Amino acid sequence: MKHLIIYAHPNPESANAWLKNNLENHLQNTGNEVKVRDLYRLQFHPVLSAEDMRGQRIGTVAHDVKTEQEYISQADCITFIYPIWWTGLPAILKGYIDRVFSYGFAYRYDKGVQKGLLHGKKVVIVNTHGKSAEEYRQTGMDKALSLTSDEGIYSYCGLEIVKHFYFDKADRVTQTELKKWNECLLEVYI
Repeated sequence: MKHLIIYAHPNPESANAWLKNNLENHLQNTGNEVKVRDLYRLQFHPVLSAEDMRGQRIGTVAHDVKTEQEYISQADCITFIYPIWWTGLPAILKGYIDRVFSYGFAYRYDKGVQKGLLHGKKVVIVNTHGKSAEEYRQTGMDKALSLTSDEGIYSYCGLEIVKHFYFDKADRVTQTELKKWNECLLEVYI
């Protein structure tokens, strides 16, 4: 199976990095093809420009966007690994979505009806956040995050969501908890 990991965290010592590294090793060791797009390491330019928008409408995109779209096109399963910051995606990942999940590639409108174009691809989302899961449930943030990312991005583009992980208290996670997170994550890929 062809796996693509889209990773967005600037700290190579973070819990996110640890999960990414373990997942990449697991997938490779089980005979899968794995590509990792580390947006910070790549210094992906996240700012959607007027030129980008014009190009999207006529089917021409910038070279860096075309490269990312090719990775997505080739993947059977895409795993996003990123923290929740200010109740959303890190800016670099939001810009990646804005530029790469473009009109004509990830979605389009047919006679005014939206149509996702990434059907046949699975997606797993791995999020870490500082608050507890209970705090997110009490405030409704868990439902809001699911609505804005799962429905507003991934399903909207036709991706089949296999699992969305929300790993809480990431700013004070222990090695024991990290190992449990990793076990939960890897079970999805068995």
